[in-house]
Amino acid sequence: MGCMELSEKRIAEINRNTTETQILIGLDLDGTGKYNVDSSVPFLDHMLSLFAKHSNFDLNLQARGDIHIDYHHTVEDIGICIGKAIDSCLENKKGICRYGHSITPMDEALVLIAADISGRAFLAYDVEFPSMQVGNFDIELVEEFLRAFAHNAKITLHVKKLAGRNCHHIIEGIFKGLGRSLSQATKLGPQNGIPSTKGIL
Repeated sequence: MGCMELSEKRIAEINRNTTETQILIGLDLDGTGKYNVDSSVPFLDHMLSLFAKHSNFDLNLQARGDIHIDYHHTVEDIGICIGKAIDSCLENKKGICRYGHSITPMDEALVLIAADISGRAFLAYDVEFPSMQVGNFDIELVEEFLRAFAHNAKITLHVKKLAGRNCHHIIEGIFKGLGRSLSQATKLGPQNGIPSTKGIL
């Protein structure tokens, strides 16, 4: 379910079932940051909880996947589903602010996020990590999640590490900053029309 008019609730439900994953997501862009997240990937649960809290989106997520192989399919498909949910909520993008950005500190880490709800899917990812794992979570999956998310939300997303030595802190800065940036970008602004001189996004 999407949003046909600004007066309607901006809520979406996405159900994805494949031979690799089974995912059900409920998203409310005008929530209060409530979350109920169970992805079967504990580190991702932590990051998605931060994303919901700092975006003020209400997020319900239940996911099962072939984690006996690795976390790749589950993490990527959750990115797909959350991206699709945001795209569904925004429909024709009338009245949204469109742009959002943040520079988010997490102890020694500092992360820049900039988002444009442009209808043009693109990820620019400039993040180096001092190691390739946090616990049993492969850090390369952060980029896979963000790429799947940006492409399915149809947004332009820039992610850049400005400072940081601790992998957990850097990733936490990314997910908090993503939430903060999308909170700005999806807010309804003073104008009612499409925020583009083209008249379409």
